[in-house]
Amino acid sequence: MQHRRSTFCFIVALAVAAAAQVTSPARGEEKVSLAVGTTVLNVGYPMVTLPVTLGYWKAEGYDVDVQPVGASLQAIQQMVAGNAGFAEVNASAVIQANTKNDLPVRIVLSNGVIDWSLAVDADGPIKSIKDIKGKTIGVFSLATGGIAYLNTYLRANGIDPAKDVEFVPLGLGAPPVEALRSGKVQGLLYWAAAVSTFENAGPKLRKLVGDDWRSYPDYSLSTMQATINKNPAMVIAIARGVAKATVFALANPDCALKLHWAKYPSTKPSGADEATLIKWDLNNQRAQLDSMQEAFKLNGGKLWGNADPAAFTRLIEFLAAAKQIDKTMPAKDLIVGIPDFYAKVNDFDVKAVEDSAKACKV
Repeated sequence: MQHRRSTFCFIVALAVAAAAQVTSPARGEEKVSLAVGTTVLNVGYPMVTLPVTLGYWKAEGYDVDVQPVGASLQAIQQMVAGNAGFAEVNASAVIQANTKNDLPVRIVLSNGVIDWSLAVDADGPIKSIKDIKGKTIGVFSLATGGIAYLNTYLRANGIDPAKDVEFVPLGLGAPPVEALRSGKVQGLLYWAAAVSTFENAGPKLRKLVGDDWRSYPDYSLSTMQATINKNPAMVIAIARGVAKATVFALANPDCALKLHWAKYPSTKPSGADEATLIKWDLNNQRAQLDSMQEAFKLNGGKLWGNADPAAFTRLIEFLAAAKQIDKTMPAKDLIVGIPDFYAKVNDFDVKAVEDSAKACKV
């Protein structure tokens, strides 16, 4: 997913936003915009698409417009400028916005973990990270955020990333797979959903992953402090819709896929029979669901969307050590500070949501 792509760098000066763009139409539902750090809302974003499809936000009194806007940088820029009330982005981007630009962006929910891997030919000679020395690695771009994680992994195994490997930008789609097949590159450094699409194209892949990578939080729902101050009830309601959607998708991935195709038919893949298309998109979706499930465990395993300060402290310390940020900050200052926030977000009938998913009324 393209929300994981770039090392975060604000190059445009943006004034700190006031509260979110929210208006009240005659029917009583407040309009809210949610910017997503991606280019296409495919099946891999159930946490922000299902609340629309299933009416979770409307039941809370909000008419939410979910829009893909590019990378995490663009999503946060939309929010900071006041064009969006919320943004679904990389956690590292939120940290960098605070530490580099003094922008009061806050983590609302933790939705995923760092799920990058270095994918290599499963039948090839590369069996461990030590075998990557002297090889060429394909990446989405040379600004890809995952390079920082890989560089740390390489150094820990005696490999100098500046001298012992080469990075080549390949983008998405067919080029990475073709580059691996042709031998132009010997590894592909991408996030889990992207790797799943490579696997859909046929190659058997071995995934090399740093032991600590999945101990860091990643994809997160965020908002501005001004929005929290102005309308904490709205923040709770939007977060609750995301939490319910997460429970639904995990309870019945097949149903989540069917609902997504029905609501967003243009995102359905093509070029194969129906059974294959279902297999492909379930593979894509499973990559995100696994990350969501791991985020739940990472953040305590009791409250959906909970953002554990200890987990975010680890990420802040990693970014500082990797020289992705110049200063640190207390993790508690990064996370929404509404009293009993996550208990309020989780104030819904989990079993009822799971039963609804199993019934699957498309």
